[in-house]
This record gives sequence, structure tokens and C-alpha cells, in this order.
Amino acid sequence: MVSFYDTRLRQIVPFEPLVDGRVSMYVCGPTVYDDPHVGHARTALTFDMIRRYLQWRGFEVTFVSNITDIDDNIINRALETGTTEPELAARYEQVYIDQMDRFGIARPDHRPHATEYIAEMLEFISDLVDRGAAYPIEGKGVYFSVAAHDRYGDLIGRTPEELREGAGARVEVDVEKADPLDFALWKAAKPGEPVWDSPWGPGRPGWHIECVAMATDLLGETFDIHGGGDDLAFPHHQNEVAEAEGAELDFARHWIHGAMLNVNGEKMAKSLGNFTTLSDLLDVYEPQVLRLLMLQTHYRTVMELSDDALTGASGALDRLRAWHRRADAASLNPSADPDPDALARFTAAMDDDFSTPAGLAVVFDLVREANAALDGGDTDRAAAAHATVGDLAGALGLTLVSDGQAGDDALAAEVEKLLAERDEARKSKDFATADRIRDELAARGIVLEDTPGGTIWRTS
Repeated sequence: MVSFYDTRLRQIVPFEPLVDGRVSMYVCGPTVYDDPHVGHARTALTFDMIRRYLQWRGFEVTFVSNITDIDDNIINRALETGTTEPELAARYEQVYIDQMDRFGIARPDHRPHATEYIAEMLEFISDLVDRGAAYPIEGKGVYFSVAAHDRYGDLIGRTPEELREGAGARVEVDVEKADPLDFALWKAAKPGEPVWDSPWGPGRPGWHIECVAMATDLLGETFDIHGGGDDLAFPHHQNEVAEAEGAELDFARHWIHGAMLNVNGEKMAKSLGNFTTLSDLLDVYEPQVLRLLMLQTHYRTVMELSDDALTGASGALDRLRAWHRRADAASLNPSADPDPDALARFTAAMDDDFSTPAGLAVVFDLVREANAALDGGDTDRAAAAHATVGDLAGALGLTLVSDGQAGDDALAAEVEKLLAERDEARKSKDFATADRIRDELAARGIVLEDTPGGTIWRTS
């Protein structure tokens, strides 16, 4: 059975969806005012991985991820750049979509926009006011009353008293609020800002209410999984919980949060000069290299991003692809019956809180076993391993044929033929011929690496 760490319960729990065989999943998407960075990519990869694995396990997944297209950051950036908020948001939304497509992140089934849900948000806020869970402040807007939610703080394991001690650092402090933790549901209009009409005067929605409105509209008042980066747990997700439960909705049954990343040992920040956009990184490294690197770290563990780590991931990806080329050259059946033991080990690893490092270990162990089987002439065993490697790699979103090699079967066949000649030369101690073949391939941009499992190659 699939199990995972539930942030709110603070333990690993077995997953039983609301509807047998189906999973409803909401993941907070970007606020579109700048280019996506590698931290955005890691969060997207985390939930892309979870979605793909659940689908591989046979679940039908409905995946929703929103676009925040109105907030303070968008307003400020539009002012800085001399454009309008809708124009700025549309431009950076397209940049985000293009870069996630490039990275290989599957598009959501639904991508709602905050500005499309103003009416639903107003209705929701009115309900909270009627219930006494929210209150207006003249000229300021409408605020949620944290006192109305007796479990406030439980998503992150904190009490309201503990949160109040640091309220000035994370939430907006206003002496007119009943409690420093109370937060805006509706913000009164300011000069030059986009506004919508409301029962409390013109204004715009607060950040947190949008996700409650969108998630419950598209997935229902109760759904299976709500996710996002762990930087969203407080205040954003905690406030979503308060809003939903203030309206007596069950809301998300489970909460999953992914960890952030460090760049060369430091937290990524513009002030440190290590801020890396996804586009810049993918201009240097193939998207699949970054995907493999991210999968090598458990999604709840802070990931280290460095050139050395990316180089290591590139080599690991080459080993996978070298096996795939060798299997193709040996005409192994990619649709052979899979290895049941490897399938069981992979499933056990991934069922345990989506442990991609353990899942990858199964894949690479199988590649070693497959090479040994082919070396020993056991083509049936090698074919079973070949089919299984392809299946498990696909479950993780890994492709075994690079963009540069796709459709270039002639090159692969020629290189494999030369490698076979080189292997024969080395066995007969004809090192001059072996070196000549290596040099010939190097001159054509083919890099060789001799490993215990055989020689692998890649284009430089």
C-alpha cells in the first residue's frame, strides 16, 4: 500500500483515497511575476513524480495546479516595468509553462487562475463573515479571525501563542486587527491597483483565499492531497486550512510538502549571487540530468545543487542510456515479461513515502544485473531486465533516449559496432587498434567510459 508523510499528522500514514482507484490532488502553482528558478523546478518535479508514480500504481489522478495572477509582487513588478498587471502575469505565466514543458513536467488537468475566481472568493468570504469567522475593518478590508479556528497552527505543529511571538516577521501587523495572526481575505482598494467590487467596497482578494475557492470548486469540498513547497506550509497553507475549516469544510485529507534546495552549500538567494533560473540551468544541462539529480534526493530532504552533483547525475544517466543502446543493439525484446522481483523491490521503495533514491537504486542494480546477464549469454534474463528498466524509468519520468540521439539509430548502431571491435581488440591485447577506435570516436565527439559493466558512450 502507498504510504507517505502527512505534514499535519507529522507521521507516515497509509493512503486510502476517498474514491477507490482515484486520487484528487491540488498543488499550489506559481505567482507569475518573474522567471521560474530551480526551486520552482524542484517543487514541480516532486509532485510530478508523485503524480506519475500514483498513475503507474494504477490510480486515476486528477491534478490541479493554480496560477496566482494578482498579488503584491505582480503589482509592484508591473509598476517597476511600466506594464499592466494582466500583461505582466500573462507574460510570466507563459514563461513558466514553457520552462516546465522543457523540463518535462506533465501539465495539470486543470490550471485555474485567481482572477477567474473572484465571485467564488467573495461568496466564500461572505459566508465566513456570516459565521463570525471573519470581520471587516473600514478602509482596510476583511480579515479572518484566528480565534474562530481552535486548531490554528497544527499544520506546522505550533500553537497560536508560539506563532504570535514571531508574528511581526511572517504576517502583516495592524493594530486594528483583533489578533496579530488575523490575515486578509479581502484588501481594500489602493490607488492604481486592480480592483473588483465587493460588499465591503472595491478591492482585491488576499492570497490564501484563492486556493480554497479553486480547490473546492474543481475537486470538491473534500479531496485527497494538497501539496506544495515546505516554504508554503506557513502562513499560506495554514491559512487555507483555517478558512476551509472556518466554513466547516473538511478540505484536504492529506498534506504533502517538498523541501527546498541549496546551491553549492548555501540557500539559494539573489543576495548571495547564487540565484539560478531554470532556463539558465537547462541551457547548460539536459533536462533529464536535472530530473535524475533531483530524484537522487528524497523529496523531503534539502537538495544540494552544484556542478559536481550535476556532472555525477549526467554520468549516471549515461549509464542508463548505455544499457538501453546495448540492449537495442542486441535486439532484446523491450516488451518481454518484466522481472517480478525488481518490480516488487521498486514498488516497496516507492510505496514508502515515495523514496526515489531507493527506487533508483533498484533501477541501477537491475542495469548491472542486465549487463552481466548479457555478458553471460542469458538473453532471456537480459530481455526481462531491459523491459523492467524501461518500465521503472518511465514511472520516474526518465527517458532512455536523449533528444540528440532520438531517431539517430544509424549513429548508435555504428558506435556499438566500433565498440564491439574495440572490445575484441582489447581482449586480444591489440591496444593499438583499441586506442585508434577510441581516438576516432573522440574526434567525432563520442566520449567513452570503461566501467565494470562494459563501455558506455555519450556525445560530448
